[in-house]
Amino acid sequence: QVQLVESGGGLVQPGGSLRLSCVASGRIGRIFSINAVGWYRQAPGNERELVATIFTDGSINYADSVKGRFTISRDSAKNTVFLQMNSLKPEDTAVYYCGVPLLIGLGRWDWGQGTQVTVSS
Repeated sequence: QVQLVESGGGLVQPGGSLRLSCVASGRIGRIFSINAVGWYRQAPGNERELVATIFTDGSINYADSVKGRFTISRDSAKNTVFLQMNSLKPEDTAVYYCGVPLLIGLGRWDWGQGTQVTVSS
């Protein structure tokens, strides 16, 4: 049973927008509901990096590289986290994943399949 699904990626031209969704269910959904959730990305040859985090109190952090362009939000009732990406740049090209930073730091997170974002003209 798939408990974590990322979607919404695609091919977009520079300056374009995409909205990613991360839907958690079952045990993962319960984990989402009581923890901060982050969006991560990994480009070929690079390590996975954290781009945005939303906490249970609604506070948010962004990586400097995406500030002012990306917006993270969550629908707690549906255990869903979104990433609105505007003014996309070629360097945003990567596979995007969602995850729980606490569990990732403990080495106890199983990554989903991710969603590919390609920014190219």
